[in-house]
Amino acid sequence: MSNMNLPDTEQLKNELKRTRHQKEYGKVLRNTLYILLTVAAVAVLVATLALPVLRVTGSSMEPTLETGQIVMAVKNSKFKQGDVVAFYYNNKILLKRVIGIAGDQIDIKDDGTVYVNGYPLDEPYLSEKNLGQTDLDYPYQVPDGKIFVMGDHRATSMDSRSTSIGCISSEFIVGKVVFRVWPLNELGKIR
Repeated sequence: MSNMNLPDTEQLKNELKRTRHQKEYGKVLRNTLYILLTVAAVAVLVATLALPVLRVTGSSMEPTLETGQIVMAVKNSKFKQGDVVAFYYNNKILLKRVIGIAGDQIDIKDDGTVYVNGYPLDEPYLSEKNLGQTDLDYPYQVPDGKIFVMGDHRATSMDSRSTSIGCISSEFIVGKVVFRVWPLNELGKIR
């Protein structure tokens, strides 16, 4: 009879081991899922609050940015001339280049040359100059708390030259566009 109990005892020990192993496996699996969910939530918060990722649509920023490219913006409240910014306009996010900040005097000649505070703007990012669509009287002074923006493709861009968009208030700005992440062959800083 003692021979019969021995296999039963071994079987019981093995079954207890297996049950403990299943419990530990379940615990590890749950902990891993909690960690993954936490990391995903933090990534979404960071992407939404600090580093918005945006997909470029339209031709107003060509040749700098083209449709289909994916860029990353940085939340920022200080902008300087030449920065590319993302801002809300009519439930869309538009991308444009900062031409002038509060207090700057903007003048655009018929040939498309832009003057800021009496000096012609050096714009190596343009493929061609163009006056584009404008209904402002020049010279134009940028109001306090706002920035004057223009697209790099001046002939087609709707921007601060039109009173329908006008100068951009800081509360509508998503951030400064700093990095292109797609396509990979064009990965890098935006100038």
